[in-house]
Amino acid sequence: MDTVVVGAGPTGLVGAVALARRGHRVALVDNDPGPADAEHWSRRGVMQFHHPHGFRPQAVDVIRAVMPEAFDALLAHGAEPFGPDGAVAGDEVPPGSGLRCRRMVVERELRRVAEAEPGVTWIRARAEAVQGECGRATGVRLRDGAVDADLVLVATGRTAGLADDRRAPADATDCGLAYVSRQYRLLPGAEPGPVNSPLGAVALHAGYVVIVFAHDAGTFSTLIARPSADRRLADLRHEAAWAAAVAAVPLLATWCDPARAAPISPVLPGGRLHNTYRGQLDDRGRVPLPGVVYVGDSVCTTNPTAGRGVSTSLLQVEHLLALLDDGGGADPEALALVQDAWCHAWIRPWFLDHLATDAAQTARWAGEDVDPTRPPTSDLVVSATEVDRSLMAVVGPYLTMRALPDSLVALHPRVREIYASGWRPPVAEGPTVDELAGLVGAAVGPGVPAPPSVAPAAPATARA
Repeated sequence: MDTVVVGAGPTGLVGAVALARRGHRVALVDNDPGPADAEHWSRRGVMQFHHPHGFRPQAVDVIRAVMPEAFDALLAHGAEPFGPDGAVAGDEVPPGSGLRCRRMVVERELRRVAEAEPGVTWIRARAEAVQGECGRATGVRLRDGAVDADLVLVATGRTAGLADDRRAPADATDCGLAYVSRQYRLLPGAEPGPVNSPLGAVALHAGYVVIVFAHDAGTFSTLIARPSADRRLADLRHEAAWAAAVAAVPLLATWCDPARAAPISPVLPGGRLHNTYRGQLDDRGRVPLPGVVYVGDSVCTTNPTAGRGVSTSLLQVEHLLALLDDGGGADPEALALVQDAWCHAWIRPWFLDHLATDAAQTARWAGEDVDPTRPPTSDLVVSATEVDRSLMAVVGPYLTMRALPDSLVALHPRVREIYASGWRPPVAEGPTVDELAGLVGAAVGPGVPAPPSVAPAAPATARA
């Protein structure tokens, strides 16, 4: 089968190689020129590329199954596999391990394997439209020419818009938060800071949240997320304001101590964040053009602070491959229908979970208290495990995405009891959002223009 994959992010790269290794003739269309060198890759149009990432077991298992040589290269580069308890795996990495690594490094290795794959033909171009004839897809049109195909895999992301006019409109909401991040590298001989989650460390403050993501080869990312409606912390994008916040917030001060680590990127502001879901069908519930299948962010995006995006994307690829292995490509309309039904059952619940938890957190950041008479959102259920550790028997599988969000409903009566008692999730030591805003404002001063957007700087130092 001739297949064209549009988009060379993790979804498109894994999908293209997997199809080629199954005997498909694959054309991979993407306009990005690739990394400039081992530490620099601008990846224009992919806002989240240099922001923090963590790779859950679901994503890692798919990569290991499709491109084991890429996984081995990541380990050689210093990526850290970890188990459910967050402990770093030893020489033998068991299935179901997550991976701490920068997204740039992961994409670089996936791309390296895809570029060397004999069955994948790279076409550096922008896909202008999906072509169709006699009621089914026949390929994609480029600015100069076209690529013929029996199957078109759209892995272009949420905003690229390829053939989106054929589908029903997306369900989409603003996540209600914005963030700023920065990458660092540990100095030679320095140990990482304290951790309290498999991906690094999280500190919930009054009006904002701080997260540290451990990465590969002694690198890590720090992030401050705030309500997008509260513009007082928008100036964190300035170097002086970021430095003031790092010094004031204990978790950041510990990890980013100049005796421990040095920055390897500028301060990176994030764009507007959305939860989105868009299926395969048109507004009449029909397959708009048989032979086209949407995967990855073109189907679902969720609040990135939970680190689910790459996993939900590669799970879609895994399911599509299973359908094709079972002969699903013989009926392209049925292929899209089955893929759509599966995504509705297994991917959409994570979108809906974020709609509820993001709205609840935004309300609490605005001063609203927890209402114990209402069903608790998932984040409140997770927090309640600090009071009743027995809840982890159900919460653990949810946190690792081995159980869907509705698995937490069984815990609601006990969780409501906990909040009705007056208990609330503890707030981390450090400034309140008002105090942090004051520090930021004092550091920046009035009338300071926004800094230009720049690519990450070269590493300040290498880890021993």
